Amino acid sequence: MNSEGGVRSFDSFATSLPKGERRNPITHTQAPVTTGTSIIAFEYDGGILMAADMLGSYGSLARYRSVPRLLKVNDKTVIGCMGDYADFQYLQAIIEQMEVDEACKDDGFQTTARSLHSWLTRVLYNKRCKFDPLWTTFVVAGLDQDKPFLGFVDKLGTAYTDPIITTGYASMLATPLIRKAVEDKLKDKNEKLTLAEARKVIEDSLTLMYYRDARASNKYQIAIIPSNGEASIIEEPKTLLGDWSVAHLIKGYE
Repeated sequence: MNSEGGVRSFDSFATSLPKGERRNPITHTQAPVTTGTSIIAFEYDGGILMAADMLGSYGSLARYRSVPRLLKVNDKTVIGCMGDYADFQYLQAIIEQMEVDEACKDDGFQTTARSLHSWLTRVLYNKRCKFDPLWTTFVVAGLDQDKPFLGFVDKLGTAYTDPIITTGYASMLATPLIRKAVEDKLKDKNEKLTLAEARKVIEDSLTLMYYRDARASNKYQIAIIPSNGEASIIEEPKTLLGDWSVAHLIKGYE
């Protein structure tokens, strides 16, 4: 509105551009800005373990060093996110409101890991079809009918489930480490990893990522989703010490 109460006209602005020049539309978040790297998750004998470091990279700058990328949705569901942190925050607000709405119904039901995984595939695929993707990859862990559920979905809506899921560089570096530990235990004792063994494997994987992934840090969080009915938890942040005593032997990357 203008000072006289009429509708403001922008025709004069449009005609003030040089003849033949066209102004492109303003766009936002068409590429990731602040990002997080790999998520690691797998089943153990008694539930699911998930971990992620807490570095938010601003391009190649290690800008934010205490950024949580694991979200406890409810007592039986936890999600982890890799990719653009702003897009993660956008979906986090929606998911948290969904949980508030579920609680208000007070009907004894809550969002399951499988239903949340399905919902994320629809949302991400819908955004992708509008050529405005959410630059994120999600790992959904939890219980579905009292059985462990572990699902993956990326920014295109591509989705699958598997007992071992890793994203980013971890899919190339940590997956072989986890599979070897799981297969060795099955071969020797025909059993799954215990919680202590699974924790050791996931910490070794995080250490490997800290050494090899330029977008990873030594500060991390671990989420535990038990299958015995206990509530899932996200532990307090911890720090890896690492061992750089052989760093001077690595040459050729200067």
